Amino acid sequence: MIIRASLIQSSQTSDPLDARLESWSDGAIFVENGMIADVGPYEDVRARHPDAPVERLRGGLLLPGLIDVHVHYPQTGVIGALGLELLEWLERITLPAESRFSDPGHARRQARLFLRGLIGNGTTRALVFGSHFARAQAALFEEAGAMGYPLVSGLATGDRNLRPELHTTPDRAYEENRVLIERFHGKSGLRYAVTPRFALAASEALLEVSGALLREYPGLMVQTHINENPREIQTVARLFPAARDYLETYERHGLVGPRSVFAHDVHPKPRELARLAESGAWVAHCPSSNAFLGSGIFPMKDHLSAGARFALGSDVGAGTRFSLLGEAMDAYKTQRVRPDGIRLSPAALLYLATRAGAAALGQAGEAGGLEAGKSADLVWVRPLAGSTLEAVLAEADSSEHALGAVFALAREAEVAAVWIGGRMVHGRGMLQAE
Repeated sequence: MIIRASLIQSSQTSDPLDARLESWSDGAIFVENGMIADVGPYEDVRARHPDAPVERLRGGLLLPGLIDVHVHYPQTGVIGALGLELLEWLERITLPAESRFSDPGHARRQARLFLRGLIGNGTTRALVFGSHFARAQAALFEEAGAMGYPLVSGLATGDRNLRPELHTTPDRAYEENRVLIERFHGKSGLRYAVTPRFALAASEALLEVSGALLREYPGLMVQTHINENPREIQTVARLFPAARDYLETYERHGLVGPRSVFAHDVHPKPRELARLAESGAWVAHCPSSNAFLGSGIFPMKDHLSAGARFALGSDVGAGTRFSLLGEAMDAYKTQRVRPDGIRLSPAALLYLATRAGAAALGQAGEAGGLEAGKSADLVWVRPLAGSTLEAVLAEADSSEHALGAVFALAREAEVAAVWIGGRMVHGRGMLQAE
């Protein structure tokens, strides 16, 4: 199949500030066996594949699939709980909601809603913070596998400072993780991430279990939280008096490396930034959540200066939507008001929402761009008839202007179609055969 559309992607780089846009106003992607096999100007691609059927996408932009590196499966229902900071929000709103996932029926219904939320917003891959209940986590993997969604996720674990029903023990955490890993990791496109909730909720023994799982099962990822809120950081310092800083609570157990993703990092110390860069670890930058909970504005300049890598996370449910287009816009705006903020171009925003996420998941060779050899994970953003976005795109005189308008104005309703591995998983019936 050939998909004919206005195509746009970011260039391949390791620095968002070096990203440039690559676009074809009348472009085409030849999809074969779920993979991008050819891409370029339509007339050239058509000439190379004259017998392939053509689907025409009129209007809008066709982008690489968006990649979310931090989002919570059990928190869809708590989006919009206003007026609280992190620890109070967890205690009053979020942990009670997560406790309801002990009901397998509720967990399965929420798994379907959660995955539809990701797909409907153009997110084609995600690193997902899981449930504290093994049966609920299995339900998420089962539903993702049935949908063909390439999920990376894992059982959330904690053994203190949560609600009692969410607590585990180190022995139980090891066994439940082991069963889930052996059942799901590497099967049906699914991958596993060891997921201690955060050092505030994890004892030394539980963190040691997390490290043991990484050593026992090479190829797993690890995800957790770090330096989100000043009160949280102070509490972690009291719980781990021998640690120099928050990151060292994880370092001591082998949890810091190139397959590690740490959410937030709003208040890092210089040593932590240097160690993140040295280890090749990633940070999930979650701008709407950081603002929503009053946690602070991400110190992007400090991360860039240190060489610490980061990509975008929606952090639903403190994050206010599944849309990474919206998260990119919030990243842009929050940096504009920070005194040492970075001026992010449309190309930088697209890089953070696509290629950076793929690299953080260890999947840079599989996703994040439109090159031949990558999975055909695609998002068609098409303005609604009569919308402001339609009016702005009609006047856009460059790919930068058009993409900037998409970040500023497009949300869930403008995601007209989504493909994962060349298979349409979301669409409004607007495709036209040629």
